[in-house]
Amino acid sequence: MPEHVLAGPDDDTELQAVLSWFSSHPVAHLYTEAIRNSIDYVLDGGRTGRFDLMSPDVHPGERASVGAKLEYEVLRIFGLPKAKPLDTLITNVPVDIKATIGDNWTIPTEAHCQLCICTQIQLKKNRHRSWLVRTHRSWLYRGKGNGDGKRGIAVDARNNWSVPLYDWADLPVNPLRHLSEEQAAQVLARKPGQVKRLLMMFRFLEGHVIPRNVILTVGAGRYDPMRRARQARDTAAKEGLTLLCGDRAESRDQAAARGITLQNSEWIALRDGTDGGGE
Repeated sequence: MPEHVLAGPDDDTELQAVLSWFSSHPVAHLYTEAIRNSIDYVLDGGRTGRFDLMSPDVHPGERASVGAKLEYEVLRIFGLPKAKPLDTLITNVPVDIKATIGDNWTIPTEAHCQLCICTQIQLKKNRHRSWLVRTHRSWLYRGKGNGDGKRGIAVDARNNWSVPLYDWADLPVNPLRHLSEEQAAQVLARKPGQVKRLLMMFRFLEGHVIPRNVILTVGAGRYDPMRRARQARDTAAKEGLTLLCGDRAESRDQAAARGITLQNSEWIALRDGTDGGGE
């Protein structure tokens, strides 16, 4: 962009237009979904059996790639187009989408002085937040930046000249992370078969909502884990453990009667007279 007058958020008409567009959306909720999907995509639990992005068997480059995947998840979930000159257009205003699992973002040359959505993901604290900011060159760190000319945002500029899209929001924890090391080893072992290992998981995680991706992770590389989960119902029932799946209206009603909301493809194991207490 050519030289221009620095404008604060209140005087930036494009920023205010984009902010107004977001005001009609449950931004924190939708970003939570987008980040969760991005992490699941990178872990690829259905093939690798991985469930923790902070695990030593996840390469740092894979963790960093969550941001790249998040861009496409945000576009999909918010129904935004992929459009040049940046990542998308919101109310016909170019907007770049950035995310970091650290403390700063690398702003490419083409996004200097443009509007950026900057998301910070804190994996150890299981939370995230996002700002809308115009990345004026005057607010970027001086120097040549990295080899691509990318530069980080000065902390004072982020704190004083950005507008929060939402404050810290919780990032759901993969239920498998609640297992002890010994329990996880049993559930993710190659033997016994899927049904027995899924039963172990449901016992260990009684009361926790289990997303579909967790079932696929336990059955990583095996045939039709979802069918095996359904087959586990009868054996679980003999133990006094009821397996509910959100795909069935009856199960959703049973869960709702206990104060639990089950979405499609979500599971929960409950004993008679108990309520769900997990995440």
